[in-house]
Amino acid sequence: MEKHAEGWIYSGQASDRLWAKSAIGRPLSNSGLLLSSAEVIFCHEHRHLELPYSEWIVDAVSDDLNLLDEAVVIEALRVPGNKVVLNANLKHLGADYSTTTWAARWPSDKHPRDEDPIAEVRWFHASSELDVEDLYNWTDEVSLRNRIAEVMIVDDESSVVSYRVSTITPSGEITGLQDSVLEQIRGREFKPLANGGVLILNGKDWPDERIGIPHPNGRIIDSICAQMLYADEEDNTIGSSILYDLLSRGLHPRPGFKYGTRWRCYDKPLGEEHAPWLVVHPAEAPRDWEGACLASRLAAGVGKTWLHPLLFDESWQYLSISRPPADSRWSNPNRR
Repeated sequence: MEKHAEGWIYSGQASDRLWAKSAIGRPLSNSGLLLSSAEVIFCHEHRHLELPYSEWIVDAVSDDLNLLDEAVVIEALRVPGNKVVLNANLKHLGADYSTTTWAARWPSDKHPRDEDPIAEVRWFHASSELDVEDLYNWTDEVSLRNRIAEVMIVDDESSVVSYRVSTITPSGEITGLQDSVLEQIRGREFKPLANGGVLILNGKDWPDERIGIPHPNGRIIDSICAQMLYADEEDNTIGSSILYDLLSRGLHPRPGFKYGTRWRCYDKPLGEEHAPWLVVHPAEAPRDWEGACLASRLAAGVGKTWLHPLLFDESWQYLSISRPPADSRWSNPNRR
C-alpha cells in the first residue's frame, strides 16, 4: 500500500473486486483503490490484505484516536453484507447527504454505483454526550431524503449495537384538552400536599378523566399537573408545558415511574390497550449514550417507544431512539 493524503492506496489484484463486489474504498482511475485507515483494518481482518507495514496499527492509532472504534463500526455494518461508503467518498458518487453523516449504507443486494443509500449513519462511544438537538436536526434532515437515520454505539469492550433515531408526532384518539375544562377544575376547592401536588375535594362530575387520580375524598393532582392548573403563565415549568402538549394531542399521560420515565402515554382510553409511549422529562433525561441505550432497551422490553421532548419555536417536538427490527440489528462478531 502507498500513503495518500486521504488514506492509503491499495493497488493489488483485489482492488477492482473490493469495489465492484463490496463497495469498499474509492476507485482512483487506474491508480488503485483509496482506503481509509479503518477500511485498511477491515480489509486486513476480513479480506486478507496485508497491513502497510508491521507497526502500522501503532502509528495509525497515534494519528487518529478514534480509529479502533471506527474500525469496529465498519466491521459491524459490513460483516452482515451491507455496503458502506464513508462521507469523504459520498461526494464523489454525487450522493446527497447530511454534513454530519459519517457514512451511508446500502443493503447487500444494492450497490452505490446504481442506487441511492437506504440509510445514513453516525457512530458514538457509549460515554459520548447525548446531544438531542443535534440528533433531532440530523434525523429530520435524513428523513426528508426518505432514509433511515442509524446510530452505532461502541462500548468499552469494543462491542457495537445499532439504534434507529426518528422524529415522532405522538397523537391519540381522545378529545384534545379544553381550556374550559381547566378553568372548571381550578374553581374547585383543594388542599396542598407535601409532594407538591394537591387534593381537590370535589371529584363529582369530573370533566376530564385524564387529569388527576380518583380518591375517596376527591381527586389527587400530582405536582406537574398542579403547576399546569394553578401557576401563572410566566411561571409554568417545562414539565407542565409538556404535560399540556401531551393532553392537547389527545393522549392520556400517566406516571411512568415503573419504566424509569416521567410519563407513560396512552393513545386510547384506559383499559383498551397498553400505553405505546414513554416520555422523559428533559431535566431527567440521560446525558450520555449509555443512559439513552438503557432507556430505549427498557422501553422496547415492555413494548413501548421512548420519546425525548424538545422545544423548537415554542412547539414541543419528540425524538425517538429505538432498537431496529431484528433483521437490521448490526453488531460486530463476538470476540473472546
